[in-house]
Amino acid sequence: QAVAKGQTVFSYEFFPPRSEEGVDNLFERMERMVAYGPLFCDITWGAGGSTADVTLDIATRMQNTVCVETMMHLTCTNMPLEKLESALDEVRKAGLMNILALRGDPPKGQEKFEAVEGGFACALDLVKYIREKHGDYFGICVAGYPEAHPDTIVDDPVQMEKNYWANMDYLKQKVEAGGEMIVTQLFYDVDLFVKFVKDCRSVGITVPILPGIMPIMTYGGFKRMTGFCKTHVPPAINDIIEANKDNDEALKAYGIELGAQMCQQLLAAGAPGVHMYSLNLEKTVLGILERVGVVDASRVPRHMPYALPSAGGSRQTEAVRPVFWQHRPRSYMQRTQAWTQFPSGRWCDFANPGLAAPSPASLCRHASNEARRTKALEAWGTTLGSVADVRSCFERYYQAEITQLPWVEVEAKGAAPRPQLVALAQQGLLPTASGSALNGVLSDDVTSGWGQQ
Repeated sequence: QAVAKGQTVFSYEFFPPRSEEGVDNLFERMERMVAYGPLFCDITWGAGGSTADVTLDIATRMQNTVCVETMMHLTCTNMPLEKLESALDEVRKAGLMNILALRGDPPKGQEKFEAVEGGFACALDLVKYIREKHGDYFGICVAGYPEAHPDTIVDDPVQMEKNYWANMDYLKQKVEAGGEMIVTQLFYDVDLFVKFVKDCRSVGITVPILPGIMPIMTYGGFKRMTGFCKTHVPPAINDIIEANKDNDEALKAYGIELGAQMCQQLLAAGAPGVHMYSLNLEKTVLGILERVGVVDASRVPRHMPYALPSAGGSRQTEAVRPVFWQHRPRSYMQRTQAWTQFPSGRWCDFANPGLAAPSPASLCRHASNEARRTKALEAWGTTLGSVADVRSCFERYYQAEITQLPWVEVEAKGAAPRPQLVALAQQGLLPTASGSALNGVLSDDVTSGWGQQ
């Protein structure tokens, strides 16, 4: 719909970290990046399906906590039919409506892809299956390869030409089976993408084609990805990269310059937008988008109290949330994820089990792993071993000396001191939430509202 309206769109891809700390860091970056308004974000399935469970969890949180239109990768690697159906059922329950259907890479230690017993051998079969079992519920995206799939890239030019058009025919079959959008493999030669789009249109492929942009961030990462994908790198680009391979800062700066140049050329050539392979990092990606004029990184949008999931799921009926959950949005989402009805103006169903007292474990998130304990100690300067320690923590929080309370998930950076709440804490009354006494102040007020949006 955005493409049909002529909007210039951008989107991000993330991959699932392997540690709990990594997931925490990812969501902190993701929330900052999503504030700039991407059309969607996607999350990969992990090499060889190795992070399938983590991907499912992250995709659910992206859709329902970060509240960004989310597309989840789904591959055939190590996925028998029952696991595929289970994954589709889970994301559907979570309100996700977008799938990037892929064959997937071979599992680690295996050179060639082999279908598991009871599984699929290619993305085409996966697309057909999703459409057969779930109708039009899911929006299905498929992968396109401007230089052909790496498995079919060969040195013989005659055979390569045959392989390229065989790839094109296969892509058309994926679209005819239900693919509604194409996201391409990374490339560094814009002319190859332009030719690819022209060739797609010549065989009757009419769906939007979004170019995938892989920013250059490190020399090693660039060489690994271009080698694995058999990506053609124009000599002029390769010369600059080789000249700066031992200078990380110069290489990152060139990565932003090249990425912006490519995006500008692609948009000028008619691309509907760009899909950024973020590698879970924000500075280079935002630097590129800022140079292109898509975002203004000097003006960081303020987060609203909460946003509704963009589509699907029971939360579409949710109208209000209690103010005392403003610092624990993830916990609130988790505790209410099974709700089928939500309050529309007042809280009245006190028997709802979701309103029961939280478990002690949920209040000790700051101590659930070593990284979080270290972060808490850095914030508080001491362990909380007594009631007096806790009271002191509250006092310092409302004096704006520290940025977080023991159980909060959102740091109060840049907050002003609140002497009335400090006085309450000194008397042993520990405020867990508060609001200013305001009347008639507009929501775009810079101090008391959310600023200009």
